[in-house]
Amino acid sequence: MKRLICIIGNKGGTGKTSITHMLCHGFGLLGMRSIAVLTDTSREPLARGDRRYTPIDGRSPDKLEKIIAKLESMPEWLGVIDGGGNRPEMDSQLYEVSDLVLLPFRDSHEDIRTVRNDLDAFPEAYGIPSQWPTNAWQQMTAERSLDELMQDYRPRLLDPVYAVSASKLLLESQVPPSLPTMLNNVCRGLARQVLERLELPEEES
Repeated sequence: MKRLICIIGNKGGTGKTSITHMLCHGFGLLGMRSIAVLTDTSREPLARGDRRYTPIDGRSPDKLEKIIAKLESMPEWLGVIDGGGNRPEMDSQLYEVSDLVLLPFRDSHEDIRTVRNDLDAFPEAYGIPSQWPTNAWQQMTAERSLDELMQDYRPRLLDPVYAVSASKLLLESQVPPSLPTMLNNVCRGLARQVLERLELPEEES
């Protein structure tokens, strides 16, 4: 079964790490077990604590290779790899071993230009609007940009992940035991989108 998801993209600052942890949290809310694999050497590993998923340090090539191999023997687990930014060679390697590849991008012409290049380079990947505006007027402007610049890629775009300030709680060294309902709902929605692309059933708990 398809179980390995990679969050990659050439541009930094698009929300890859936030999407990784939001996705894993969403899986946990749906009763599924997952790991969030850190590969960005500029970040420090996070503790498990009260998380509904397990963060794992995969910053060295040897560790990452072992983690991916281990996942193959754990069919009940999902793996989400945070690919980091500005690493085209690493992105290519992760694309080859992944069952699903997501390319986050924000509401800016620079992000959109970059993700178009990435979508061309990785023809099976999906773009995912990240930290998308919640203000109605800003949303209209963002949608207009997608219509103008991403029309040919629309079938390969997931629904936007809207900006939720509480998402930063998932990136703290210790996550609070309870998280805001809005954050939980956004994470569930993201997880369901990914499960649909993987053709996996959810296991609501």
